[in-house]
Amino acid sequence: MARLTRFELTRVLSARSLQLSLGAPPLVKRTSELSMLEVAQKELVQKVLPLSVLRKFPNGLIKRIELV
Repeated sequence: MARLTRFELTRVLSARSLQLSLGAPPLVKRTSELSMLEVAQKELVQKVLPLSVLRKFPNGLIKRIELV
């Protein structure tokens, strides 16, 4: 997997945290003391996050980075 920039990482974690807070099922074992952000981080580390990042370059090239 390509390394994510800090901006991409923040965007991915915030989007997944929002999904979880709106009722999406967590993809990792969740204990009651974990916040939505911590669950999203755990999903990213375990590579089960169902998201991808699209990088657009100035020359028109678009690169898709899968997080799974």
